[in-house]
Amino acid sequence: MPMLGLGTYPNADYDECVESVRRALDVGYRHVDATERREGYYNETAVGDAVAQVGVPREDLFVATKVSPEDLDYDHVFRSVEESLDRLGMEYIDLLYVHWPTGDYEVTDTLDAFADLREEGLIERIGVSNFTVDLLEEAVEVADEPIFANQVEMHPLLPQTELREFCARDDVNVELVAYSPIARGNLEAVGELREVAGKYGATPEQVSLAWLREKGVTAIPESTSEDHLRENWLSLGVELDDDDMEKIDSIEERRRIVDPDEAPWNW
Repeated sequence: MPMLGLGTYPNADYDECVESVRRALDVGYRHVDATERREGYYNETAVGDAVAQVGVPREDLFVATKVSPEDLDYDHVFRSVEESLDRLGMEYIDLLYVHWPTGDYEVTDTLDAFADLREEGLIERIGVSNFTVDLLEEAVEVADEPIFANQVEMHPLLPQTELREFCARDDVNVELVAYSPIARGNLEAVGELREVAGKYGATPEQVSLAWLREKGVTAIPESTSEDHLRENWLSLGVELDDDDMEKIDSIEERRRIVDPDEAPWNW
């Protein structure tokens, strides 16, 4: 899984999404995080069309998508994935996530469906999203196939320390994928990030992406502009030293950007 990808939420405009994915692929991105939710945003068709237009070989791409909470019973998981593959115009999905552990999510029923999809070759890897330590521990214990990744909000203002330590355990070994990794524009005012950014002639957003990479976390920042796509891509050239990491880890401010009432950390 490439450690820097393109997140496509909340890009629901077809033409804009096609163009942003095309630009990202031209810049060098090979990890695209798509999704399809009835209640909000729709972009799998645009992602698939953009991939087809650019012509990057499928084996060079890492494509992820999600199953909505209302489709998490066994039969609906299969239907959802078949529809996703049709929209993407692809034969398999590299990583399929349980988007939220809400709605029709039932750990055994849902993960059995994911395991059977993997056995049939329709998905390569099983992922979950927005899972707390307790929910992830349960999923790891129940799943017949390994849980590859947990996608959560993570950035220097929400470092997810407990979750990251749990995922790193030898008996868990789950990758973390960070959505909103640059806190949706809320990092510019953070003094520690500005200080580290000045040291490297970088931006606070690039420093956040570099910090995640040093933590072993994959980042999927959302962007539609070519300038921001390139800026995020250039974060791969920012290499933080131990002092930089300590300075960023010392940030006391905490802020969660995505916080719906039904989220598991609010139960």
